[in-house]
Amino acid sequence: MSELTCFKAYDIRGRLGVDLDEVIAYRIGRAFAEALNAKTVVLGRDVRASSMALANSVADGLRDQGCDVLDLGLSGTEEMYHATAHLTADGGVCVTASHNPMDYNGMKMVGGGSAPLGAETGLAQVKALAEAAKFTDAEVRGSLTDASIAARAAYVDTICGFADLSALKPLKILVNAGHGTAGPTFDAIADRLSALGAPLSFERLYHDPDGTFPQGIPNPLLPENRPATADAVRASGADFGVAWDGDFDRCFFFDHTGAFIDGEYVVGLLAEAFLAKDPGATVIHDPRIIWNTQDLVARAGGRAVQTRTGHAFIKQAMRDENAVYGGEMSAHHYFRDFVYCDSGMIPWLLIAELVSRNGPLAGLVADRKAAFPSSGEINFKLDNPKAAIARVLAVFEPKAQAIDRMDGFGFDLGDWRFNLRSSNTEPVVRLNVEARNNADLVSMGVESVTKILLR
Repeated sequence: MSELTCFKAYDIRGRLGVDLDEVIAYRIGRAFAEALNAKTVVLGRDVRASSMALANSVADGLRDQGCDVLDLGLSGTEEMYHATAHLTADGGVCVTASHNPMDYNGMKMVGGGSAPLGAETGLAQVKALAEAAKFTDAEVRGSLTDASIAARAAYVDTICGFADLSALKPLKILVNAGHGTAGPTFDAIADRLSALGAPLSFERLYHDPDGTFPQGIPNPLLPENRPATADAVRASGADFGVAWDGDFDRCFFFDHTGAFIDGEYVVGLLAEAFLAKDPGATVIHDPRIIWNTQDLVARAGGRAVQTRTGHAFIKQAMRDENAVYGGEMSAHHYFRDFVYCDSGMIPWLLIAELVSRNGPLAGLVADRKAAFPSSGEINFKLDNPKAAIARVLAVFEPKAQAIDRMDGFGFDLGDWRFNLRSSNTEPVVRLNVEARNNADLVSMGVESVTKILLR
């Protein structure tokens, strides 16, 4: 059998009909059950038009391997993480391509207890078994059970337990689901918060799930996708805004003026908040934009640990270090008390608590943005990414005070720094630039690196 190109560094992504289809999904289901020797697996899916058929194929594969399937139906990736642990399943799968283009789909997978499947261990074994496709039908076919109602209720209880609801003040929050998967899950959380007496009100934008994505793929990390949320925040008079990606394991913030809050500043805020309650704890961060987080963690008496970009790597580091919190500037936020996994619903509730206690979100990040200005992530689609990165390395290697090769290249130039890496899920090169107390250095850095990349 030829190589399955949909297997990436830490999950499965591919073009429909090219890298991934229902036949391949079926083989992946069987391979997943065999690799984990699984008797019970949780299965969820996002709103993409292709996700239901792919999820049905995964379920068929799991069941033919003798594995019982606990079906969550339409659900976020984090609901699968929570249910896998809560229901003591042997593994979990969510059919999703997150923020990838319309003609893509994929899967995110975890083992028992929602432990990550490493690229060189569990994921590689699933890949090899799916490619070989030498399966023997089980004597008893596995069952299919609708677990959606009970699993969501337990998940909502967990989410609402992350904030001190007694500290919340009356706030209006604008939420933009981008017609992705977030809407129904958010409504369940909002209903529970209301029943518990939380004085929050919500303005909903593009709320109903729609696999055709009439407003475009939900990916608020792209600057061109932000104005709708920003405008709605201003028009509604909201205290802040939240927007999610397609499977809502990432969330993005806008202050009351509609200004977008870059992810690294949110990481810093949440790290501070957790360290205030758990002094000396460990915080995990990715290698792209690091100075603000490292500074805040040090000031709060915590320990900052850097690891590779990507949910599987962050989750493993969270477990290895027993970290209270982990954050990526791409808006993934991980929590020890959420089975060390990422959630796009916990952060906005924590930010609501911070704003209630300390004032507007804009004020909470203003000093940090001045102290450590950054570019945000800039993406380049290049014909030859390796050659372009090699050109940058040739220019900056002699100038750098230090080079971090953990994930791509991080060049420390003293007063400014940049990270350059190829995406693990898309054919793009990603650039992030940061500086100390000098926004002009950020602009200069972006311009100089861009010229070399596009040469």
